[in-house]
Amino acid sequence: MPLFSKEPTVKEQLKSQDRTLRKVDRDLARDRSGLERQEKLLEQQIKQAAKRGDKQSCTILAKQLVNLRKTRTKSVATGARIQAIGNQSKVMNSNMKMAEAMGTTTKTMQQMNKVMDPQKMAAQMNEFTKQNAKLEMTEEMINDTLDEMLDESGDEEEQDSIVAGVLDEIGIDISGKVAEAPSAHRGTIGAEASGFTDDDLERQLKALKTM
Repeated sequence: MPLFSKEPTVKEQLKSQDRTLRKVDRDLARDRSGLERQEKLLEQQIKQAAKRGDKQSCTILAKQLVNLRKTRTKSVATGARIQAIGNQSKVMNSNMKMAEAMGTTTKTMQQMNKVMDPQKMAAQMNEFTKQNAKLEMTEEMINDTLDEMLDESGDEEEQDSIVAGVLDEIGIDISGKVAEAPSAHRGTIGAEASGFTDDDLERQLKALKTM
């Protein structure tokens, strides 16, 4: 063996043992087949000796047959033990694989726990919930305030009155000239409207500046 040979792993040892046990079981099966053929041959020989009346040969052959059958029985029992050992080896191999899988899973979980701190994540979620609740309350308060401001009675009438007063001061009848003024031609800025000249518009702009 090499001086610095690598020691086989447990998995490699189990595989090697399994191959050895299967080889031994095949060898025993071949031996039992040979013993069965020899058993049939001895039975024939015993029958032939009995027909000849050769008692001595029958006795010798019968003893050989008994020993052969004992050997075959032992071979069957040995084969059963080998199969049991092989099955036990497979169970051990399966258990070892499950243990390796559990070890790998444990390491992965440990790494995940290091990256994902449960306490830190819980604190962040609580803080998010708290800030989100505050934001919702603030938004609700703003909406309520705006609704109260916009829903005050008489606001729309007061605004209409102020606009009408301003237009009346600058000499614009909103139901007259502005309503009857035709739209300017497309592409022409400052086009004259019927009954409402540029001079009128200029005077009204001056009046707005002096207000």
